[in-house]
Amino acid sequence: MAIATSKLPSRLTSCNSNLLNVRSLSSLTSSPLNLTAPLSDPPTSPEQTPPDALDLDNTEKLFSSVKTGALVTSLLNLYAMAVDPLVEFGTKVMQSPVVMESQISKAAVVGAVKATVYKHFCAGETTEEASETVRRIWKQVGLRSILDYAVEDAEDDHAARRNLDGFHRTVDMVSALPPTSASMCLKITAICPIHLLERISDQLRWNYKNPAFELPWRTHCFPILSDSSPLYLTSSMPEPLTDQELHDFELAQERLNDLCKQCAKSNLMLLIDAEYSSVQPAIDYFTYLVALKFNKEQPIVYSTVQAYLRGTKERLEMMMKSGENEGICTGIKLVRGAYITRETRLASSLGVSSPINGSILETHRCYNECAAFLLEKVRDGSGAVVLATHNTKSGKLAAAKAEKLGIRKGDDKLQFAQLMGMADGLSLGLKNAGFQVNKYLPFGPVDHVIPYLVRRAEENKGFLSSSTLDRHLIRKELTRRLKAAVL
Repeated sequence: MAIATSKLPSRLTSCNSNLLNVRSLSSLTSSPLNLTAPLSDPPTSPEQTPPDALDLDNTEKLFSSVKTGALVTSLLNLYAMAVDPLVEFGTKVMQSPVVMESQISKAAVVGAVKATVYKHFCAGETTEEASETVRRIWKQVGLRSILDYAVEDAEDDHAARRNLDGFHRTVDMVSALPPTSASMCLKITAICPIHLLERISDQLRWNYKNPAFELPWRTHCFPILSDSSPLYLTSSMPEPLTDQELHDFELAQERLNDLCKQCAKSNLMLLIDAEYSSVQPAIDYFTYLVALKFNKEQPIVYSTVQAYLRGTKERLEMMMKSGENEGICTGIKLVRGAYITRETRLASSLGVSSPINGSILETHRCYNECAAFLLEKVRDGSGAVVLATHNTKSGKLAAAKAEKLGIRKGDDKLQFAQLMGMADGLSLGLKNAGFQVNKYLPFGPVDHVIPYLVRRAEENKGFLSSSTLDRHLIRKELTRRLKAAVL
C-alpha cells in the first residue's frame, strides 16, 4: 500500500535519453509489469498450493457481523468499479481543470464522489468522522484500522509544517481510541519538500556508486541501496547540499522524530509509506534513522517494502541482518507496490529497463517468498510484519506458514492489512482464523482526497475488474439470506 502522488518527479520533465548510467539495470531486458494478468489468483505449483488455513466458503460465518444493507451497498460499488468505461469517465471528470475550477461543477462532482467512491474507500472528512469509523469497524466486525491522513506532497516548507500539524492531530485522535484498535501511516513526502528528498536520494545513490563521494550529513550506515536498486537516476555527481538544504533536512528529521515520540508515548505503530524510486532512498534513510532509535524494545516504526521491484528480497535480507546487528526489532510493511505507471514511464523516458519485475507472476512469487522470510524473523523475535495484501493465495500461504512456525495468532508482530472497501472477504476470513487484521482508512476533505481516489482508479483498474472473489462471496451470502427469509 503505498500511495502514489498525482505528479511525476520534477526530474522527469527534464529527462534526457542519453542518461544511461545504468550499473544496476543494464543487463535487464524484461518488459514492464503485465497488467493484463489477473492480480487475484496467481497460479501455484502442487507443492505451493496453500492449505485451507482460512475458511472463505462459509459465508454465513464469514459475514455474520455485517448487516445486509452494508453488503448490498458494497456489492453495488464493486460492480460499478469493475466497469472500466465508468471508472475512466469518472477519473477524467475528477482530473478535468475545466470541471474542477468551476465552483458549481466542482460542487456537483464533490457531492457525487462523496456519495459513492469516497464513502466506499474513505473513513470521513474530519478526525471526528474517522474516529467514529474506526470505532464502528472495531465494535461491529473486530477489525483494526490504519489511519491515513490523506494529504499530497509538500512542495515547500510551509506545506510541510501544515501537514505536520495534521499528522499530530491524527496521533492525538488515534491515542484516544480503544487500545490496539488503530495505528497510523505517514508519507515522508508530506513533511519534507519533494525537491529536497530528490537531492538526498541523488547523493545516496552516488555514494553507493562511488564511496569516495562523502556524505558528511549521514549519521548511520543502515543499508539503503543494493546492486539491484535503480541507480540510473543519478547520471553525474550531484552538488553537495547547500546550507539551506541542510537546514531544511534537519527540520524534516525533527518533524519525524517528534511524531515518533508522540506515537511511542501511546505505543502506536507508525507505518511509513514507500513511494517512487526518485525519492525512495531518502525515505528509507529517514525511516531507518528513527527505527534505530524507537524500535529497541518493541517495533514502533515500520518501513514499507514493495515486492514488485527487482531485488526486493536481497534488500530485505540486508535490512533484517543490519537490524539484528543493531539489536532492534525491524518492522516491515510488505506490499506489492502501487507506482507501476510512474516507474515504467520514468524508466522509458530515460531509455532504460523498468525497475519493476517483468511479470505479475514474478511479483507474486517475490511477495510470497518475502512474506515467508519475514514470518521466520517474527518467529525468531527479530522482526515484525504487516502483510498488506488483497491476494487470497498470499493470505492463505502466510496463514499456513505462521501456523507451521508456531507463531501465536494474537501476536501483534504479525498483522495483515487490506484497503477499506476492498478484499473484505479476506479480511474477515483472516480475522475469523484468529489473526490481527487492519483496514487501511484514508480520511480528509473530499476535494483533498480526490487525488487519492484517482490513483486508486488508475493503479487498480486491472485489480478491480478481475477481483471477482468479493462479489462472488457477497452474492452468495445475500442469496443465502434471501432464501432463509423466504423459507
